[in-house]
Amino acid sequence: MRFLHITSSIIISLLVTLNVYSSEPLLSINAPVVDIQNQLTTRTTNLNPSFEQDADLIRSTYEARLYTLPAFKSGHYGLRMYRQTLDNKYAAAIWSDMARVASRLNFFANEVHTPEQIRKYAEQRIKGYLEEESERSRLRYQITKEMPEYLYLGVDLLGSMARANEYGLQHLENNRLKQIIRRYDFTKYATNEAMIKAWAAQLANQVYWLRQLGEQDVVEEFITTFRKVYPDTLDSSLSEQQFGNKIYGLTHIIFAASAYYQHSVREQDHQWLFDYYRDNIDTIIARAKEDVVAEVGINFLLAGLDNDPVVLKTRKVIQQSLNRDQGLVPSVTGGVDLKKGEHRNVLAIMLLDWKGVHAAPTISQQPELFRSKPYGLVAKD
Repeated sequence: MRFLHITSSIIISLLVTLNVYSSEPLLSINAPVVDIQNQLTTRTTNLNPSFEQDADLIRSTYEARLYTLPAFKSGHYGLRMYRQTLDNKYAAAIWSDMARVASRLNFFANEVHTPEQIRKYAEQRIKGYLEEESERSRLRYQITKEMPEYLYLGVDLLGSMARANEYGLQHLENNRLKQIIRRYDFTKYATNEAMIKAWAAQLANQVYWLRQLGEQDVVEEFITTFRKVYPDTLDSSLSEQQFGNKIYGLTHIIFAASAYYQHSVREQDHQWLFDYYRDNIDTIIARAKEDVVAEVGINFLLAGLDNDPVVLKTRKVIQQSLNRDQGLVPSVTGGVDLKKGEHRNVLAIMLLDWKGVHAAPTISQQPELFRSKPYGLVAKD
């Protein structure tokens, strides 16, 4: 006991000395020994933050300025955080997202719905890809100019209709919008190899959205073609952009199957995909961007595989990539722009502090969020 007392005295003396030379006192030296031990524990925790603490750091960075972001970004963030937490503090972001969806569908239903209007709209949209010189933009321009209506149908219309549907809503002109979808055979896009090389993740979303809306079901045809385009044996021959496109496409197959974090998925329904992740996770970490690495980890969480080693590996990558001074995960070039980094950082929050799946918000289960609906949206039939 005497030895322990002497040891404690020496430790406290050392801490007093450290306090003297520190610009910020390390500990309260007048506190009882038990309190000092508690302070030491707190300091150690802060020096080695948990995954949850780092998620809180990113969350506080974004939520302090959430409504300075464009509606698409604040809605993207708020919807995902609501589906994780069911916290009504995200209600304004949900309404912002509804307003964006309503605005798009109002525009399409009233101003862009004839074949000629769609053609002109798509031709204008495709010009944007000529202004960029990246490999992705080049691939998108080359194939989409052959079927420009895809930019209207897949990239714009389907996403807005599916989001409304998830809320338990539809547009006033829902029948007109569905008739537009039915003019086109989506197999043309979903099984085109050049389209998959340009739009893998987007096509994964869209084939599931079509199924969700009760329209054409080409999910299996898309997956079959995807695996043909990107056989695992040829990974090493892919450019960095094409490898990223492949992994991004894989992660979105799972995201879309879960209706975007609303439902769990079963590993055995996508065994080939999870086996690929496990066999190639180190290569994915080495070659993919942080947002894609985070998506791989979230895929496992959606399958209830929280304790899989892949999850821990991806969490460590994201934690190590944090810029703690800025309170977020920067871009690969070190950029810390909140708007540009929203997608990457909301994924980081979800990966580091996963709270499960929730089929929400819907007008039937959370009616308080839908008392004031933007014009054009009504409850589903």
